This record gives sequence, C-alpha cells and structure tokens, in this order.
Amino acid sequence: MPDQGSQAVRQRRLAAELRRLREQAGLTGDEAAERLGWSGSKISRIELHRIGVKTADLTKLLELYQVDAGYGLELQALATESSRAGRGPVAAGMPADFAEYLSAEREAGSIWHWNPLAVPGLLQTEGYARAANLGYQAMFRLPPGDSERRIQLRRTRQQVLSRTPPLNLSVVIDESVLHRRFGDNAVMQAQLLWLTEIPKAVNVVASIEVRVLPLDGAHLVAGGFSHMQFPQVHDVPLHDLVYLEHLTGSYYLEDEEQTYRYRVTFEALLERALDPAQSAELISKTARDAWA
Repeated sequence: MPDQGSQAVRQRRLAAELRRLREQAGLTGDEAAERLGWSGSKISRIELHRIGVKTADLTKLLELYQVDAGYGLELQALATESSRAGRGPVAAGMPADFAEYLSAEREAGSIWHWNPLAVPGLLQTEGYARAANLGYQAMFRLPPGDSERRIQLRRTRQQVLSRTPPLNLSVVIDESVLHRRFGDNAVMQAQLLWLTEIPKAVNVVASIEVRVLPLDGAHLVAGGFSHMQFPQVHDVPLHDLVYLEHLTGSYYLEDEEQTYRYRVTFEALLERALDPAQSAELISKTARDAWA
C-alpha cells in the first residue's frame, strides 16, 4: 500500500494478527501474559488496539508464539509504520470515531456502500452536500464554520477516488433517493447526472459501480452501512470492517460472523438492484423528468 495507509488501520491490523498468532499457539491471554511476566490486561489492550506495542515487547511476543523469522520481520515493519503513519484528514469538531472511519476509508481496497436515504458522501456534488448539511446545521444551531469544515472534509475524502492503487467502490442506493430533495431542482439534477458521469470521469481512477434498488422490487430491511475490505500489508491480513452511523456518532463491527452477515446482505442487494446500465438509464430519466 502507498503512504495513505493510516496509523489507526495499521495498528488495528497488527493487533488482530497478534491475537490470531496467540490463539494459533494455543495460549489464552492470561497464559501468554504469565509467561512474559505481564499483566493480563496488557495483552488485552494490545490485541484490542487500545495501546501500541513497543518493539521490545513485540519481539517477546513473536518469540513466545514461535513466529517464523521472515514473517516476524514483516510484523516488525508493520509495527514501525504503525507508529509513524499519518493520521489523515480530520476537521475540528468531527468526532474521533469518524476520524477513524476516514482512516479506514483511505486504506480500504474495496468499499461496498448501501444507502436508503441519500447519495453517499464520496459521490456527492458540492451543491448536494451543502444542501444535505443545512437541515443538520439548522436543527442543532451549529455555527456556519461547522458546515464549511464538513464541505472541505468531503472534498478531501473524495480524493480517494483518484488515488493509486485504485479503490473499488460499489454503491447501491434506494430509488427514493433519486426523488428526495436536497437543494433546488438544479442541485438535484446536477447530482443525479454526476452519478451517471463519475464512473467514467477523466480524473477518477477508482472503479465505481452505481446501482439503484427499484421501489417496485423485492426489498430488504436494512439500514445504511459501509462494508470495507483491505489488501494485505507486509503479508499481514486485516478482517473486513463494517461501519454504521447514527445521529450522535458511529461504530464498527469487526467480528467475522457479524461482518459476514453484512457481506451477504450487500450481495443480496446487488441481486435485487438494477444492473449498472439500467440504473444509469433510470437516474438520467429521473434527472430529466423530475428535476428539469
């Protein structure tokens, strides 16, 4: 991966692999801690990526788990990069959990996004993004600067679409999104037309697929989510992550059984959605007929 790899994601990757190696060695956290003369909570905090792991401590863990020397060097390299990797774009006033999401978004190899309410942020035009922020800003009486920071952050986030190696982005939106007003007719028409143009835009490197779940089709009861998959770094894997957002914050799911359910759900959404060509035709027609 290039330098956009984030500290938070690399630490998460290292922590998950240390837990896997301990379990592979047949040791509980308490047993590993006892052999190293550590507290059980130290092993737990490392594996939950609540604290980093020092080089000397990592060496002891790798020796205890009898990790092959070559693979041990890969993990040491990952640990070094975890301590110095950039934190990525964070705007003042943004919650810490959203900052962590931005880190994951920048390092993901693939993102599957389902949104039944609005166009996903990575595909929003500036006019649409401004209009979408107005209601939130007015409801909570936020200062004007807050909205501007959110718009700037949206621009920065969208740079992931031009990165190398390319992101694979698959988006399913509900047909109702095409009719839900954010801004005036011109804003809505520009947004819908952009959805049909962005997959082939000259400055976009990402592979982008946009599909629409039709109103008259089979529906799944599922709130919006992002399912992220990651390439290996230094031969160290990272499990899929699912990101869920709510009014006052957001949270991750990392458990393999839970993330698998979201994978299956998204695949089911793809089966029920129109194909990319049909979706583009419907989006264009709605832009002409509903928002001209």
